[in-house]
Amino acid sequence: AQNTESPGFSMTHFFTDNWENVQNFKARPDDVLIATYPKAGTTWVSYILDLLYFGQTSPERQTSVPIYERVPFLELIVPKFVPGLDQVERLPTSPRLIKTHFPVQFVPKSFWEQNCKIIYVARNAKDNMVSYFHFDSMAMIEPDPGDWNNYFQRFMQGKVVTGSWYDHVNGWWKKKQTSPNVHYMFYEDLVEDTGREIDKLCSFLGLSPSEDERKRITGGVQFDKMKKNNMTNYSTHARMDFKTGSFMRKGRVGDWKNHFTVAQNEEFDEDYKKKMKDPTLQLRTDL
Repeated sequence: AQNTESPGFSMTHFFTDNWENVQNFKARPDDVLIATYPKAGTTWVSYILDLLYFGQTSPERQTSVPIYERVPFLELIVPKFVPGLDQVERLPTSPRLIKTHFPVQFVPKSFWEQNCKIIYVARNAKDNMVSYFHFDSMAMIEPDPGDWNNYFQRFMQGKVVTGSWYDHVNGWWKKKQTSPNVHYMFYEDLVEDTGREIDKLCSFLGLSPSEDERKRITGGVQFDKMKKNNMTNYSTHARMDFKTGSFMRKGRVGDWKNHFTVAQNEEFDEDYKKKMKDPTLQLRTDL
């Protein structure tokens, strides 16, 4: 895994143990890749896409196959589990929906060579940090987050799994400027108007669901419904400790205000200005 230890880039062996194979992955032209920094709305967008493509053609999958099997996590390799790569190869559906948390530079080359459609979801850093902190407390493959103050510092330094949030969102934003195959979405926009964002997704993917279908999907992917849905809330996943929290926690914009102290918020904003130089990339911390 020679290039996973680049300066300032931290990862878990659960993402790098299969490095060569993942890098040599052979994408198909109709593969759709969902890329995010962890806890930015990955499962939400995966579920929307799954319903758009297969909600009508294979409705039985919706009640019998958990979302993490319908949309496998490409680079994940955990003992006693089928590696993400193998799950992708076994997918019975076409197109294949695939998820990754890779920063743009680590995406296997064949996705670009095959002109695959790629959907990136960004979430404002403050809410993303809070969500990741809670997730790290319950996911058994993640390092323990420690106390909030310590985590707060490490997140700003990029010393969390998948590296720096700032590099991740900026790197993908830059790529989007030159690649028409990247659709860049914001978690906050999805919360604000899910239907509108689904329309944009459809036009990017060349899909035209009926008005009824569109309404049904928009209703079905609301956070509270997904949180109760055992096929989307990860309750069937053996690597989650639901005694310590829930995989789908609040799904709100602005929950960071319940965690950040005034001093932390000032420190964060100062640091943020230094790292987020591109004025065209604006993320909302409030709705």
